[in-house]
Amino acid sequence: MALGYEAWSEARRTLQTLLSASESTLRDDVSLRSRAFVHQSAAMMHLPADVGDYTDFYSSRDHATNVGIMFRGKENALMPNWLRLPVGYHGRASSLVVSGTPIRRPCGQMRPDQSNLQILGSIGVEHKTTKPGDNLTLWRLTSHIITRDIQAWEYVPLGPFLGKNFGTTISPWVVPMEALLPFAESNPIQDPEPLPYLQHQDAYTFNINLFVSLKGTLMCTGSRSGRRLGWSLRQKLGHGKSSERPWKKTSAWLRSDSGPLTNPENFGSMLELSWRGSKSIDVGGGKTRTFLKDGDEVKISAHVANSSCGFCHGQTNFINFTTHICNWAQMTSFFL
Repeated sequence: MALGYEAWSEARRTLQTLLSASESTLRDDVSLRSRAFVHQSAAMMHLPADVGDYTDFYSSRDHATNVGIMFRGKENALMPNWLRLPVGYHGRASSLVVSGTPIRRPCGQMRPDQSNLQILGSIGVEHKTTKPGDNLTLWRLTSHIITRDIQAWEYVPLGPFLGKNFGTTISPWVVPMEALLPFAESNPIQDPEPLPYLQHQDAYTFNINLFVSLKGTLMCTGSRSGRRLGWSLRQKLGHGKSSERPWKKTSAWLRSDSGPLTNPENFGSMLELSWRGSKSIDVGGGKTRTFLKDGDEVKISAHVANSSCGFCHGQTNFINFTTHICNWAQMTSFFL
């Protein structure tokens, strides 16, 4: 990644050649294959990059509206700045861990009448600080963990702090942007029109199919269209760089919630499916959830597909929850 887009592209082409059925280098050399490949069950997976900066964007209009209704009412559901700029906050890069790392319930100050924890399963993109056309490098599935009770108490007036920076899991499997770009769709028309620094004409919207399961039981599935997002990745990157803030390291991580469907049966979040815990969700085996429990394991996978370009798959990202010294009775989860 530190070598830039051209190095990534060359590495991808080389791997595609070596792994193709028509290439004999690995196909016909058993000894070389035994040295080149490691069985996945025997491999220890790591974070695929050393992330220096981490930004979390609040991009889904449907989700922002639904959550706004829950916490502020219909009259103040969507904040006025949401239509004018990509709303986001700066996260804690040291909290990023590889998929499968156990996540403990955190301790923190909260209102006594609230207690829940939320998991955001989403699509993240790593970018390198090179020229604008090449800096969006690769995609990964991401699970961002939030304590809504801590957040609700602390975020006024300066925004989230401890409630959103104690754990974010990232899949070790990456999808280069070069593999995803053939699936790009035209960008939605924005009203009001963004300021000039947030405008771009190239297609950078993706229709991504996400699948979420709890201990093997499929909980949520559907197409999370980027056309339901308010802002594209290029706009988020452009807004983040508009202040000319320094990038401390080679790479930075941009996380974006994907657009949930408006049909309640296909909501992309348990927060919305349970409508803030007021409805039970059937997870199979005669069991229900409104909040996650200790020992629950959440798995997320994704793919994009169309008739002309075929299929592109993102590997599963999963989280396992373990007990901490805090004796919280409830946890809630959000998948996009």
